[in-house]
Amino acid sequence: MRIIKLDILDIGDIVEMLKKGQTIVYPTETCYGLGCDARNVEAVEKVAKIKQRQANKPMLVVVPDAAMALRYLEWSLKLQELADKYWFIRRSPPKADEVEPGALTVVGKALSLRGVAEATTKQSTLFRRLLDCFVARAPRNDSLAPGVVASDGTVAFRVTSHPIAARLSRELDAPLVSTSANISGEEQPYSVEAVQRYFASQSDQPDIIIDAGELPRRAPSTIVRVIGDRVEVLRQGEVVVINF
Repeated sequence: MRIIKLDILDIGDIVEMLKKGQTIVYPTETCYGLGCDARNVEAVEKVAKIKQRQANKPMLVVVPDAAMALRYLEWSLKLQELADKYWFIRRSPPKADEVEPGALTVVGKALSLRGVAEATTKQSTLFRRLLDCFVARAPRNDSLAPGVVASDGTVAFRVTSHPIAARLSRELDAPLVSTSANISGEEQPYSVEAVQRYFASQSDQPDIIIDAGELPRRAPSTIVRVIGDRVEVLRQGEVVVINF
């Protein structure tokens, strides 16, 4: 495990390592996350092995904004409503009823690039134009790995509010796997020392740890599943989703 402190952190170097399939521990708005390029099948499998996680239990991903999520999810008016309220573009100062991005994880139907043509026929003209725009800008090998997409074809997305996580995903131009940097079943880590305690004696370890110091302890994100026009709360966290 190579530890990199913030004063010598080069995001470009980390992104190149991610492109090569390496795994990283990085700060998020909830705790230290363990992740990789969510499109890299071998890297995703390695993350699951490091965490000693069940193979059939998919991992959520983080993105810097709703625009990137749109490239991977079957979009709908209900998703748009959630994105408008909880995945907003930061204003200064924010409105009183706005929640910082990252507090809500949304589980929706994964969209492969091969399915875009079929999906867009069900969307409004605006959605078709948006999808056409983002698909045109997306890399060709843009499918998410099986360890990220569940057996029912869904994937869990969160717009991260942490600047390092957001920048890594933005410069990689892809979602980042974001599972807590611990052994499955153990407490969430808020310091690099805690991460090291989990993995120091393990044969499978993260390649890189970004040391951002002690992280604030926050409630986990709320997780909701979007099914058609219905929103189902799977885990109640920091955000209370109402009127949906």
